Amino acid sequence: MATFQQRSTLGLAVLSLLREAEYRQEGAMHPYKMQRLIRDRGKGEVVNVGQRASLYRTIERLHKAGLIEVRESGREANRPERTLYALTGKGREVWREWMLDALANPTRKYPEFPAAISFIPLLDSREVLEHLERREGNLAAELARLQAIVAEGAQWGRLFVLEMEYLRATTAAELEWVRSVADDLRSNQISWTRDSLTGLASEHQDENHTR
Repeated sequence: MATFQQRSTLGLAVLSLLREAEYRQEGAMHPYKMQRLIRDRGKGEVVNVGQRASLYRTIERLHKAGLIEVRESGREANRPERTLYALTGKGREVWREWMLDALANPTRKYPEFPAAISFIPLLDSREVLEHLERREGNLAAELARLQAIVAEGAQWGRLFVLEMEYLRATTAAELEWVRSVADDLRSNQISWTRDSLTGLASEHQDENHTR
């Protein structure tokens, strides 16, 4: 069984593009073309290729791991060196494992928003409400943008907009949740004061001492 230690979203994208190159009987691909294809196809919504340096670091790690190999390298006139990469046998096996595992098994992420939510009692509730309302507006705008992308891509068939549908669904779910929290803050269903928090902390401490 292949190791998953070096798995990343960008790594999966690189291996997938090289697998596609094999399907097309091209065999190999230059990093610049990988970045361009991801952007041109709108996959930049789910794969971060904003920094080419990150792409090259990922390619270097995959190369060191023996998942890809240099198929051709050369320089033309004053242009930068062009290196074409291709999958190895091991890379082809690991690509398949990564794909199937990513499809089947949810992974625990640690984004900033849930972390910030866990510490909101340290802030004033009115300030929290104000900024959640701002997030609500940002999410609504993002949802509208994603809906437009899905509608535009529908001409090609659902197969080609599945990742955008996923982003739309998760954005809609977060928007609904944020609205529910904001509603409860406005109605004082969720509320706190420094005194109430101090009292809760004291009660918790007393319970621990009696155990």
